[in-house]
Amino acid sequence: MQGDFKEPARPRPDLVIGREELFAGAREQLSGGGSVLVHGPAGIGKSTVLRALVAEHTESARTVLRCSATESESHLPFLALADLLGLVVDEVSAKLPGPQRTALESALTGRGESTLQRDGLALRLAVLSTFRALAAQGPVLVVADDLQWLDPASAELLGFAARRLGGMPVRMLCAVRTETEPQGQHHDRYLRASPPDTLAVRLNPLSRAHVAELLGQRGYTGLPRSIVRDIHRTSGGNPLFALELGRALAESPTPPSPGEPLPVPTSLSALVLSRLEMLSAEARRTLLVASAGARPTLALLHAAGRENAEAETASAASLGLLATEREAPVIRFAHPLVSAALYAQASAQERRAAHAALSTAASDPIERARHLALAATGTDPAVAARLGEAAAAARDRGAPSVAAGLGLLAARHTPPDTVPGPDERRLQAAEDALTAGETDLARDIARQVLARATVPADRVRAWMVVIDAAGQAMAEIDAVFPQALADAGEDPRLLALVRYQLAWRALLMEGEMAKAREEAACAAELAAVAGDRPTELLALGFQAQMETLMGHPGAPATIQRAMREPQDPRVACDHNGAGAARFRWLIMGDQLAEARTTITALLREVRRRGMVESEVHFLRGLAETELRSGHCGRALDLARESLRLARDTGIGEAATAMFTSLAEAAGGDVHQALTLAQEAVDRAEEDGDLIYLSRALGALGHAQLVAGDASATVRSLRRVRELEESLGVVDPARGRWHGDLAEALVRIGEPDEAQDVIDATRAQALRLGRESVLAVLDRAEALVRAARGEQGAATRQLTAAQDRLGKLGYGLEEARAAYALAGLRTLRPGPTSYDEATRLFRRCRALPWLRQVETASAAPSAGSTAAPLASADPDSVAAAALDSLAATERQVAALVMEGATNREIAARLFISVKTVEATLTRVYRKLGIRSRVDIVRLAVGHRPG
Repeated sequence: MQGDFKEPARPRPDLVIGREELFAGAREQLSGGGSVLVHGPAGIGKSTVLRALVAEHTESARTVLRCSATESESHLPFLALADLLGLVVDEVSAKLPGPQRTALESALTGRGESTLQRDGLALRLAVLSTFRALAAQGPVLVVADDLQWLDPASAELLGFAARRLGGMPVRMLCAVRTETEPQGQHHDRYLRASPPDTLAVRLNPLSRAHVAELLGQRGYTGLPRSIVRDIHRTSGGNPLFALELGRALAESPTPPSPGEPLPVPTSLSALVLSRLEMLSAEARRTLLVASAGARPTLALLHAAGRENAEAETASAASLGLLATEREAPVIRFAHPLVSAALYAQASAQERRAAHAALSTAASDPIERARHLALAATGTDPAVAARLGEAAAAARDRGAPSVAAGLGLLAARHTPPDTVPGPDERRLQAAEDALTAGETDLARDIARQVLARATVPADRVRAWMVVIDAAGQAMAEIDAVFPQALADAGEDPRLLALVRYQLAWRALLMEGEMAKAREEAACAAELAAVAGDRPTELLALGFQAQMETLMGHPGAPATIQRAMREPQDPRVACDHNGAGAARFRWLIMGDQLAEARTTITALLREVRRRGMVESEVHFLRGLAETELRSGHCGRALDLARESLRLARDTGIGEAATAMFTSLAEAAGGDVHQALTLAQEAVDRAEEDGDLIYLSRALGALGHAQLVAGDASATVRSLRRVRELEESLGVVDPARGRWHGDLAEALVRIGEPDEAQDVIDATRAQALRLGRESVLAVLDRAEALVRAARGEQGAATRQLTAAQDRLGKLGYGLEEARAAYALAGLRTLRPGPTSYDEATRLFRRCRALPWLRQVETASAAPSAGSTAAPLASADPDSVAAAALDSLAATERQVAALVMEGATNREIAARLFISVKTVEATLTRVYRKLGIRSRVDIVRLAVGHRPG
């Protein structure tokens, strides 16, 4: 992409959205005295990142030198040098040798005829001497944006000095535009002209979630997710292009319909259209056909009647409009914006002609039908029928999003008096959109149908889409239920649909499991009468889940009813179907191997079908199975994948954040676990979702326990206990928070309440046969006994609990028992070994727990158990650990206290900067702190007074 296109110049806190990791690396490099070169294509955010870094590091420099070049001024010699040095040269000119001073003044003022050819050596040495003189007075920060537009003379002089700045307190922070392709090495020549060990930071495109966040931060809120998806695709993840597209949409009086191209503002299309004008009219038509195709190839263009496609595409590639790839069959535009601008500027007649050509040339029947529809005008039953068939084929292929788009096109071409009618096609498209996770599109289609439909079946079906699209936030659409019931009348098939949704309302909004179970049973009976097997299966699956949570004896029989033939293939793998209910029964009953097999098969099937909401749920379910089995690393990977998908689609974000918190607390970062759990609590409270509120509070309490805050754990888990009692949840295998609450109560000196929790939970666990819950309760009870001085009994009970948990396959719980057992042994004289706990936690990849073991085993004093250590005052724990760091860690911490940078520490200890960074990370974790300043504070507080 060519052209002098400037990035936005407003410094805002959201400038580094999606760049946090890269930004942190650049910040660390600058803090250590190094230089940074930011590079990437136009509009990718280089200048904004540059400004944010400058804002952080300006105060640490005595002198800040700036220049920002432009393409229009790049022919003026020494202009950038004048920007950099013009205001400071008087400070140091007296220190320069005469020839150097004369040459530099001539270059900066334009008086005289100084040139690189005539005064090359003197000028080069003058610039180097100037930097050295400024550095002698204090640190220097050189900030240069758009290096690609630096005049050649200034670039040569700056590079000469930069290569010789080693050892001087001069940092360079520069940005340069490079090509779109990330594998290119176009920044190399700028890196070679930078100070030694300059860190090159490439800014890549933003993800869809980050584009959505950026648009929201800039005020473009309320955009449907389908539109955000189109913005991301059209912009190629380029933040500037995304913002321009968002602005154009905000200013447009009518938003584009699904499937229509986005409006491309003049500010962006100008980047492309100027080069299009250099093509022949026939070459532009060829590119238009390529832009209309899904996967254009030379063969496709030939079949569409573009006889000279090779020469015309080669001409476009030479102008930078197409990417040049050797032996690549697919024709690829240099940027998605090129294709979008080309298509947007074409007339309606030109677009229809391109689609008409592709409707016969495309080999895929789905593509042929889509092009046929886009080439046609008005209603046409034959075209509508072709599109309906194509939508069904896309649905069978597991492409529900494609099916939704084809369905909407079919509705547009369907005459009002045909069967199926336009509204029926729209509703099928809405249901496909739900399957694809495009809930906003589904809701909009359903609302359009409700605005004009009079047929009860169509209206009830549309209400179901509106309710499903609301997800957990049912309170927002509570007024829908009476209207849906009124439209259903006495029709058992329609009533079954509404009663099924009322079951969810009773659970999520009222928190009444018994009522939810009754509504689901009623829905199942009505559906059976109406012969609606899919709705009957969904209702039975929901009924089984309620009975499982309630500890109802009828749960196994209901699951069996739901698993009987005939089955509906789609419902069989739905996250609310019988398969999901059976998985929940298995995992709560400690049948981990069978649960893993079941959920893996379900996940494979929903991925094949493109069922995004179910995929979010089943990824979470598989992660839960791995976590129970003690595979913390695998669980964390799956949970994070589920969270990314949930954030991307807006489906189940609170529930997924809740479970990802548990995975982070087990195998990742405790601070992130706390953040995610609090997010889940806030969202559940906002949605009025009592069921997930109890789960979210359970996750928060667990994260607080792992973080060592026993008091906060007790507060959170006491709320869970109250909520579940009011909800009627009696199966302790549902949330598994009971052992954590009892352990935290022991830590804060409430063993009697801990025993009460254990006794009440044990009664239900014994009745339901929850062996793993019983073993965890035994572990917690051992801590109660230890707190009461019954050390021998506590040790025996812990040993037995560890053995039972290991046999059941609960690796992480087994390791926690070993850790507690080692903690009890510290009460005895002599050395204490945490080797068994360390081995088990390492096998699980339970990093937060391993850090606790490291801290406990490093503590010099005996007579303190692991539990009190984790709940002690953080400052006192950190102060004690300061004296027990490993040798290298102590050395690094000591140098930090002296104010040394990472680079200086590396030089003095003869290790790499990366090793210093890794060591500091371990020090922070062991001491429970986050920064260098905290090390100094702890050291001051720990020195003998």
